[in-house]
Amino acid sequence: MDLIGYEVRPSKHFILTWMRKWDWDIYSLRKAIENADKIEKVGKTKYEAYIKTRGSSKKLIFIKDDDYKEIFIITGAEGK
Repeated sequence: MDLIGYEVRPSKHFILTWMRKWDWDIYSLRKAIENADKIEKVGKTKYEAYIKTRGSSKKLIFIKDDDYKEIFIITGAEGK
């Protein structure tokens, strides 16, 4: 997904849970979305990105707002 010109903004919930657990920052979050294995559109502006890292898989749920040029990360999930 092309994120040029888009601001990546995580929710407070995502920062306090998944970003802390995964030891990610905004830069690694942006790279994860850009290099996602699969991105599915699940609503009008809602997406799910699937990422494989070091033997585990992660899922990010986010909203892409073209009007404000923003990617708002709602939450994440983890699998083995």
